Amino acid sequence: MTESRMQGFAAGRYAAIDIGTVTCRMLVADVDAAGAIHEVDREYAITNLGEGVDATGMLLPAAIDRTVETVGGYCAVRDRLAEQGAPIAKTIAVATSASRDAGNSDEFVRRLAQLGVVLSVIPGWKEAGLSFSGASCDFPGQDLMVVDIGGGSTEMVVGRAGQAPAWAHSFDIGCRRVTEKFIRTDSPAPAELEAAREWVARQLAEHLGEAGKAGVAPERLVAVAGTATTVVAVRDQMRVYDSTKVHKAHVTRPQLDRQYSQLAAMPLERRSQVVGLDPGRAPVIVAGLVIMQAVMDAVGVDGFTVSETDILHGIILDAAKLG
Repeated sequence: MTESRMQGFAAGRYAAIDIGTVTCRMLVADVDAAGAIHEVDREYAITNLGEGVDATGMLLPAAIDRTVETVGGYCAVRDRLAEQGAPIAKTIAVATSASRDAGNSDEFVRRLAQLGVVLSVIPGWKEAGLSFSGASCDFPGQDLMVVDIGGGSTEMVVGRAGQAPAWAHSFDIGCRRVTEKFIRTDSPAPAELEAAREWVARQLAEHLGEAGKAGVAPERLVAVAGTATTVVAVRDQMRVYDSTKVHKAHVTRPQLDRQYSQLAAMPLERRSQVVGLDPGRAPVIVAGLVIMQAVMDAVGVDGFTVSETDILHGIILDAAKLG
């Protein structure tokens, strides 16, 4: 998962923490002077920081507590890795949609500061750029459209791999946001799913037309984050998640539609037992698939490539840049 770049980088070991609406993740990686990333450790947990934020505009105390506890565990892992190998040149922690939307995100920032973690709540345009930087690592020279379906927002970016994005937009569409807005029954009612689909399509249509003015004709739709990786894990019935098999896997529209039909018809309890689906993601996966289908409809493609390099890699490359 490397790419040689013209820009110089400060070689060293970096830790990136990405705190999203649904997941909280950490990547520890070594970067060389050419910008090649060599992964040392990955950590992942579903903490649902954004639970209830769309309705209340506030982070729940319990959601803050469990996310802070998770980040504290990540810090212990990071420190142990530093003791066993190279020192950590820099730790970068970013928070995205839920923290952007919440009126009490300053409390979350304060709690993490007590752990010695400086949290940046980044705007949507910055999130989109970092996602593109990370996702495009393994597609050198290709013109891409990258879609990053998160819990509270979806970033879509067009550009050439290794260069700055030609167009980017952060939509207030995410699998948890859509679930909380529209899905009330178990299993989801067809009318609920149709209302969700229509709403997502309207949000996309409002800005996606601007992508055509960017002067880049994407050769490939690349999807990152939990919805996309889950599609592959469920399709291939992965009892143990294998990132090497997920990375660069191709998903066709019929495969996506088949999985959507199967999971949408299941009650949550049964869905939580599906091989390849993290039980913590089961409550929001159907909404994620609706968003993925709507994106494909909007851009007129019949398949996508899944990338395991994503915003975490983008954060590390951004931190290591010289100048």
